[in-house]
Parts: sequence; C-alpha cells; structure tokens
Amino acid sequence: MLRRPGVTNGAIGSVPYLRERILAEYPQAKFNEDIRHRMTEEEIIAFLADCDGAIMGGDVVNDRVLRALPHIRDIGIFGVGLNTVDLAACQRHGVRLGFTPGVNRLAVAELALCFMIAGLRWVAPLSLAMRNGERPRTRVGRSLTGRVVGLHGCGHIGKEVVRLLQPFGCTIITHDIRDYPDFYREHDITPVSFAELLERSEVLSLHIPRSPATEDLYDAATLARLRPDCVLVNTCRGGIVNEEALLERLESGKLVAACLDVFAHEPPDNDRLLRHPNLLSTPHAGASTREARIAMVDAALRGLREGELVDPAKFTDYLEATGTA
Repeated sequence: MLRRPGVTNGAIGSVPYLRERILAEYPQAKFNEDIRHRMTEEEIIAFLADCDGAIMGGDVVNDRVLRALPHIRDIGIFGVGLNTVDLAACQRHGVRLGFTPGVNRLAVAELALCFMIAGLRWVAPLSLAMRNGERPRTRVGRSLTGRVVGLHGCGHIGKEVVRLLQPFGCTIITHDIRDYPDFYREHDITPVSFAELLERSEVLSLHIPRSPATEDLYDAATLARLRPDCVLVNTCRGGIVNEEALLERLESGKLVAACLDVFAHEPPDNDRLLRHPNLLSTPHAGASTREARIAMVDAALRGLREGELVDPAKFTDYLEATGTA
C-alpha cells in the first residue's frame, strides 16, 4: 500500500484545497510548491527519491527517470496530457499508470466557446483600444448564432463543444480520423474532408493531439486555405499551428482573428504575435477552473489506486482516437 506519493506538479502543491484532498488520503504526501518552474529530470529524480509513488502532470517520465527511481511503480496522471510520458519506458520498468481521459473537457470546451464569441465580436482589439484610451466607436462583428463552426477533432472535448453550441443553431461540420456516426446523427453534425473543413468554417476550433502527424499541420499553406473571415481557435496543443505563419496571416489581414490558449513554447516568447490586436490569447488556461482542477486531482488519486501496467499500443490508439494527448 502506498504511503508517501510525491506530487511533482506545482499547480497542485501551491493550492491548499488541492493539497488537502491528497493529504486526506495520503497524510505523508510530499509536494512541490513551485508553480513557476517545471522540474528537470534531475530535479524529479531528487524529489521522488524518498517516495513510493507519484502524481505527475506535464513532467518528464522516461527511461532515465524510471531507472533512477526503481521504487516508483505507481503514477497517477494529473490532467490529460501524456506527451511527456514515454509509454514504452513505463512498460519496460513495470510501472502502473493511472490516466483518466476527458476529465477536464467541460472547462476546455467552455473556453473554446468563449473564444468563438470573442473572436467574432472583436473583443480583443476593442478591449485593447479602450485600455489604450482610444475610445473606439463600435465595431460591427458577427453573431455566433447561425455560423458554420468546424471542429477538427470530435473526441471528448469536441463533443462537449458540440453540446455547448446547441442553443446557437450553428451548422457544425467536423473532420476526425475516427467516425462517430451515432453522435453525428444525434447532433446533426456533418463529417467532411480536411479540405472542406478549411474551406467552409467561419469558426474553426482545433481538438486534436500533438504528434508527428499534426506538428505544424496548420502551416502557411494550410492557413492560406482558410476563409479570410474565419476565426481560428486552438485550445488543444501548441506546435500544431505554425505561429510565424499565423502572424503573417493576421498582419496581412487575410485571417480575421485567432484565439490561442496553447503555444509551441510555453510560456510563449513571440511578442509580435502576442501583441497583435486580432489575437486573443491565454496562458494554457483551458483546464484552469476550480472544478476541473479538483476533478483532475481526484482522477490522479484514482490513478494511483487503480493504475494498470502500460500497454503503449493501447494508450497510443486511445490518444489518436480522442485528441486528448
């Protein structure tokens, strides 16, 4: 039975109500409280040296880390990202991994919906102009109601976005590597080709995992295929949208607005992009609601109790199918 799990993610350790949930089950739990610094491999190894399990989220788990921590056999994942976890290494070292898909889906979907409305109504440039003392006259935007909304990916979060869009009477189209015919039929969704998704979407919201197949997928050539009045929303993973190409589209006026919660490097360092008036950005805040954080901690605790030996093929298949990497 686990006695002292180490909690490496400072987003948990720095929040009293999250710490309390873990301490209620593991009174000897150890916490990293530094929310501003992501632990290096060396720091993870040193931190978990006296622990018999771990709650991790966004931290590197690889051969080197696991080889140095042979006593760590159970890891509960905080969040839905496994892009920093070497699943094959976990299998080789006999590590049980507890991972709950879709646990933050409502929080991320709500932010995506917020972005859609904000992008269509010029919220970013109008707010910036007001703050700068320009006192702009009103600027005519567009309603979300009745728009063609494209979803690239219709896994856990994509489906939640669909549910939130129901009162708006949108025409919803989607492109996914998997088919969800029952869900599409129930919600009057039309699956389309990637080309049609790009050409028709007035709002395009991305809900796909980052992988070798999707890195820089939205490059200059792909972005050029979007309607100039399209609002591009990315709440999934950075590195999928080429940020230099996106900046060029915004600066040229060939894309009306973009709303990003994720970036290739976080914190982001492209100030020209961040300061563009038609970009609305947040610092990877999609899952940053009290309710989502509690749900993710509870899922991580459940992962410690109920984790399974890793089958990389199973996890990879799951991630590709759901867009939660």
